[in-house]
Amino acid sequence: MSNAINWFEIPAADFKRAVAFYGAILNTELQTMKMGDNDLGFFPTTDKGIGGCVAYGEGHKPSAEGSTVYLNGGDDLSVPLARVEAAGGNVIMPKTSIGENGYIAMFMDTEGNRVAFHSMN
Repeated sequence: MSNAINWFEIPAADFKRAVAFYGAILNTELQTMKMGDNDLGFFPTTDKGIGGCVAYGEGHKPSAEGSTVYLNGGDDLSVPLARVEAAGGNVIMPKTSIGENGYIAMFMDTEGNRVAFHSMN
């Protein structure tokens, strides 16, 4: 097994708002599609990367508790973290050193999910 994680879904209460939020903080465009009764907004990934999406529909309920998804903060997570509040989210833990493992920061997204960034710088 090369990765313990191969897919993640971040639930949304308002799909368009959530897609706009993640597009703004990551400075990218999420590709959207309907799959059955669900709306999905896909995060960019490479062919061998871990994939994930914003998911809206039955069974997708935002929560500030439970598992935490750590998004790639790029070369320096300060860059996407600086976009969180302007995009409608709330920083709940600023950029914090975790020693030789780099840095993390946590935020609440527009949907009420606790999400985090990780970067080495």
